[in-house]
Amino acid sequence: MKAKLLLLVTTLVGPLLGALNPVIAQTTTDYVAPRTEWGQPDLQGVWNFNSSTPLQRPQRFGLQEFLTPEEFEQDRISQAERRVEADAAEAALVSDPQAPEAGDSTGGYNNFWYESASIGANVRTSLIVYPTDGRLPGRVEGAAVHTANLGPDVPGERPVLAVFGGIGKNGPEDRGLSERCLIGFNAGPPFTGGGYNANVQIFQNKDNAVIMTEMVHDARIVPLGDKPALDADIRLWTGDSRGYWEGETLVVETRNFTDLVPSFSQFGNAANKSLIERFTRVSAFTIDYEWTLEDPSTFTDKITAIVPMTKVAGQLYEYGCHEGNYGMENILRGERMEELRAQ
Repeated sequence: MKAKLLLLVTTLVGPLLGALNPVIAQTTTDYVAPRTEWGQPDLQGVWNFNSSTPLQRPQRFGLQEFLTPEEFEQDRISQAERRVEADAAEAALVSDPQAPEAGDSTGGYNNFWYESASIGANVRTSLIVYPTDGRLPGRVEGAAVHTANLGPDVPGERPVLAVFGGIGKNGPEDRGLSERCLIGFNAGPPFTGGGYNANVQIFQNKDNAVIMTEMVHDARIVPLGDKPALDADIRLWTGDSRGYWEGETLVVETRNFTDLVPSFSQFGNAANKSLIERFTRVSAFTIDYEWTLEDPSTFTDKITAIVPMTKVAGQLYEYGCHEGNYGMENILRGERMEELRAQ
């Protein structure tokens, strides 16, 4: 009960502290994390990595890294207004039989299911902190752009590297990776928040850390210390991770990604991608999660982002990804029925 009350106070007071002093909202420098029985900083628990801060900095901010108190308050008001507007628009679709059609796509979930704000305050103008303009760097000439999304299918060839949507409905291989339950759309690595189920559970023992995401219930087992990496010919959906302690920080280096997933967002493929993640517990309820991605085949520069993680009182339950069974079966069956009607 005490922990829940503290989390509630943090959630309610955090925005006020952030508005008064951005530094307070970002880190606590004199905090010392509790230790596990092996003397390591204790990162265990369930952590939420959702954020209302955009991944890329709106261009109007230029090189401004933090919101001013006035901008922070206006952003809070704007978010609340957008949630009210979205709820009203969806209510109208239910109550008004003459409401406009949704178009060619049924879209995703309605507004009720989306996590539209972070727990606690984050007053950065973007999650990306490098490049210094807070935006994705330029793409290497020839790097692919995967345009499939929740709308109509887009022209393309297999293998489909897009996370959402697809290029057709002749078979499961025409659909996006999350529709096939191969990877979760926000499960990373790296984590960027967004959508829903933006939770991760961390387990530790002396020789390993386990990073388990709620979305698609994926678990990365990270050997700690000086252990050899996998052979370069062995490629994995979420790469091969190796970790070590650097003071208070768990550093996880990941390589050997498969070329069947995008490098980042909708761009490139991950064959030449390397990722360094840093987990530092800076308060009883906060981990500063920082990641740096380098992929010379996709981007002209590295990308670094900082994503606050907030501890939540609860546990993860197994995520059953039904897009891969009920959903996929109905997608393909629906297309076969359309073909029959066209005959």
